[in-house]
Amino acid sequence: MRFSDKGMHAHSGGKGVFGVNFHDFIEKERQATTFELASEFGLTMRDVRNLKKHLERS
Repeated sequence: MRFSDKGMHAHSGGKGVFGVNFHDFIEKERQATTFELASEFGLTMRDVRNLKKHLERS
């Protein structure tokens, strides 16, 4: 099966986007690098890029 954003969100259920608090992520995004954000929230680099992409759209 191919990996896609829609597929990932469909399987994540009600836990939100990666289970990350957006307010906390936005505050730390201004000061931290992608690598620091990934380690802080326990995400992969891909997840951080997807979150940033998602935040730009909203």
